[in-house]
Amino acid sequence: MKDTSLLLLLSCLFCCSTNAARLTVTPSSSQVFRNEPVSLRCEDASDGWTVRRKTSNGKRTQCGVGWGTPAVSPCTIDPTDPVDSGEYWCESPEGSTSNTITITVSGGSVILQSPVLPVMEGDDVTLICRTKMADPPSADFYKDGVFIRTDSDGHMTLVHVNMSDEGLYKCRVQSKGESPESRLSVSEKPTTTISLVFRVICHLVVFCPYCISTFLMVSLYRQRATGSDHAEQGLDDDYDDVMSAVTTEHQF
Repeated sequence: MKDTSLLLLLSCLFCCSTNAARLTVTPSSSQVFRNEPVSLRCEDASDGWTVRRKTSNGKRTQCGVGWGTPAVSPCTIDPTDPVDSGEYWCESPEGSTSNTITITVSGGSVILQSPVLPVMEGDDVTLICRTKMADPPSADFYKDGVFIRTDSDGHMTLVHVNMSDEGLYKCRVQSKGESPESRLSVSEKPTTTISLVFRVICHLVVFCPYCISTFLMVSLYRQRATGSDHAEQGLDDDYDDVMSAVTTEHQF
């Protein structure tokens, strides 16, 4: 019974680790200029998952309903408009959701090209200040409204990022204006086996309720079956004792 239960749990863990849908975007930037195309895809997702969004006016719709291509995945927005700014995610017919991505479509002259997905702690991250000019501009970079530094080529690299690097970043180009703010998120780097096990358990709880219920039902069934066998064995033993007593008395 223990071996069967262990195999069932392992199959649940495999199911969970391979069915966690995630949303990716091309180009991989949290900001784009107006009219630049954006493509969103539900990765590691089964059939039926769709890209959905919530715009600044609070309206929630899925791709193909008033925006984007009618295809399920990828969902392409071409051309883009500032009204397309908002939160995007993947959603299954049952209501399960993926990670959420925030995209800003700017109608201005300056944007900050920064990672749209969380970056891993310890990695190097480059923020790029872009204008509609071909040549990279000299740009001032800010975090949470505080000036950081000026870079002549419009590129600022954060070396070995950590949690303290999280925040709202923007850039400013003289005579061109400044970009909208974008949040840089940093994910803690897993360093132990315990962290990995914890993540797998989280996937189990969130994505495999069917496996959990099946595991419990099988365990309960086996316990009842075992109890029934013991009960039948007990009745057989009682019967043997009675027959033995009757035989002894008859011989006497």
